[in-house]
Amino acid sequence: MKKIIYPNDDGGVSVVHPASTKYTIEQIALKDVPAGKPYRIIDITEIPTDRTFREAWEADFSEP
Repeated sequence: MKKIIYPNDDGGVSVVHPASTKYTIEQIALKDVPAGKPYRIIDITEIPTDRTFREAWEADFSEP
């Protein structure tokens, strides 16, 4: 299962959990990621399961 991540304005990482099968993951990213923000489409296994330090999550968006 794929998820979309992008940097948020608070310095963390936002995660988009697509619920619709009406659109492709790329279409959802273009629709839901704020304009001008880089994003990555990743596998759910890349997202930490421990949400204790969620505000400290980081990701490399140098090559979105």
